[in-house]
Amino acid sequence: MGDLLRSSFEVEEVLATDTWVREHEKEVPAAAELTLVTSAEMERLSAWKNPQPVMAVARIPQRDIADIQQDQPLLMLDDLRDPGNMGTIIRTADWFGIRQLVCSQTTVELYNPKVIQATMGSFTRVKVYYIDLESFIDNNLKERRVLGAFLEGTPVQRFSFQPSDVIVIGNEANGITEAVARKISSKILIDSPVKSTDKAESLNASIAAAIMMYQYSLSVRR
Repeated sequence: MGDLLRSSFEVEEVLATDTWVREHEKEVPAAAELTLVTSAEMERLSAWKNPQPVMAVARIPQRDIADIQQDQPLLMLDDLRDPGNMGTIIRTADWFGIRQLVCSQTTVELYNPKVIQATMGSFTRVKVYYIDLESFIDNNLKERRVLGAFLEGTPVQRFSFQPSDVIVIGNEANGITEAVARKISSKILIDSPVKSTDKAESLNASIAAAIMMYQYSLSVRR
């Protein structure tokens, strides 16, 4: 909750138990209404079995694709459907300093409660945009390489990343869509050290994204 209260989000109301208020009242934005609730009331208000002693109502900020900074790292999600994966990727991107995330229009909604929970507050720092990815690549990324994670390609540990590179992560079951795959500059493989065929067919999308972001960070921040 502290991440939200300290963020640029416009917080309209904070609902909290008296115990939380005694310890954290100074953190509540001056413009926000503070409402005291009991623990029982918080349980009824919350969607979780074991709710936190505080929740807030905030306005969803409007994001304009024109605000994307072309000199900053950028991650793209193509048809990602699992809210847990989405939230984990946002949290991981925040850790690696990637604060811009462009999603296809079929990617899970940022404000899905499970996404928000999995971000652990990182949704307040990572700006998420939704747009048709083909058009976005054609109209906005002409000067940047677009990299995709595939089951074939240059091994990620041998790939030479550039600061302007854009990383695309695809659907959990089907990978990057054909339409977006045609826009990919370089295919990157996260190869397994296990050469036996008796292993998992592929990595979880959020794990693949983490490995790609880690290798990107190693290359461009040495």
